[in-house]
Amino acid sequence: MKKIFLVLALFATLQFASAQDVKSPAAAKAAVEKAQIATENPKQNTKTATWIKYGQAIMDAYSSPSGNVIPGMGMQEVALLNGNEKPSSEEQVVVGGQPMIKQVFDRKNLYFDREGKLSVVEVTKPIVENALDKALEAYSQAAKLDAGGQKTKDISAALKNISTKYTEEAYSLYTLGKYAESSVDFEKAFNAAGTAPCSELDTNSVYNTAFTAMAAGDNDRAKTFLEKCLSYNYYGSEGDVFARLAMIAEAANDKEASKNYLEEGFTKFPQSQSILIGLINFYVSSGENTDRLFELIENAKKNEPNNASLYRVEGDIYDKLGNEEAALAAWDKCTEINPDFEFGLASKGIHYYNKAVDLQEKASNEMDDAKYNALISEFEASLKSCVEPFEKAFELTKDDSVKASIAEYLKNVCFRFREDPEFAAKYEKYSQVQ
Repeated sequence: MKKIFLVLALFATLQFASAQDVKSPAAAKAAVEKAQIATENPKQNTKTATWIKYGQAIMDAYSSPSGNVIPGMGMQEVALLNGNEKPSSEEQVVVGGQPMIKQVFDRKNLYFDREGKLSVVEVTKPIVENALDKALEAYSQAAKLDAGGQKTKDISAALKNISTKYTEEAYSLYTLGKYAESSVDFEKAFNAAGTAPCSELDTNSVYNTAFTAMAAGDNDRAKTFLEKCLSYNYYGSEGDVFARLAMIAEAANDKEASKNYLEEGFTKFPQSQSILIGLINFYVSSGENTDRLFELIENAKKNEPNNASLYRVEGDIYDKLGNEEAALAAWDKCTEINPDFEFGLASKGIHYYNKAVDLQEKASNEMDDAKYNALISEFEASLKSCVEPFEKAFELTKDDSVKASIAEYLKNVCFRFREDPEFAAKYEKYSQVQ
């Protein structure tokens, strides 16, 4: 789930440009060299236009090896845009656990996913080393010289574009499993966006800097940037920043800090499953009084008495603690408050399904025939009990991923009882859901 969330968060920040004219490597290199000479000329290097021209030349050189291809294009479209440039080799590779086709060119490698869509453009021979860093320096110098602010709009747009390119680079590096390098580029994206006169606060990049640092195993760096997120009042999806800080504190064996992060996060995001699970695990494993969990829930209810999700969370806590009766009552209350809220029903269905799995396992280890038959009867009853709440949740939800997940449960249940025509029909129905 966390990985999926990151990919979505990263993808949401990308602003891939439309295809445009791209200079040849030779022309781009010549333009950079010419523009650089002007920056070394005392009569020219005090002019804003000189540094803008130099920055633009560097950005043109940066884009040249990639050509007009951008992620999301199909293989045939890429081949058409590449013209006479053909790959020197092509091979099947695994990237981030996913099979891909890697095409090797003179200055770049292209990675296509299983659907033939371009996923990553990896430049192997840049025309200008550290081009984005140098372009950022050039536009920063232009801004310093633009005392009257006549070029503020142009410089701001250029800085924003540099930030976007850093983000694209970071995404590509993450996809290729180069998490530490990805984290560095996300930080650069944040810094570029914040450079005057652009001066934008890119909290997505702050969070993604931390996320990729955690993926690289650098918890100290991750903690620094997660705390920076809090300083900007940015909490991630459903308070994920608090959950991650708690994970880092737990890894450092600072249990008190872990608890404090979770409790603070819970007060702001009581519906967050990552925070809730962290709290439950903390109180259960630490041996501390689990009544504190219900104190937090009650405080949240006082603020939002008609928030059905709080009763869903309460039911989930009781379920984790093994109190079936209280869990079912809380989920029923959730549905009573908001009959259109599918997640209380889904939790109830999952409870009965998991209970059936446990009963089946007990039955498989039971040697006494009478006890075995009794367990099988309980197993089948519990399995059938999950059908109604699951079906209601299935009809209510508008989220395709939730619908597919519920359908998978129902398909498994209905297959068990497929000799019954009613269940056979249900099996066919839910088997069609992708």
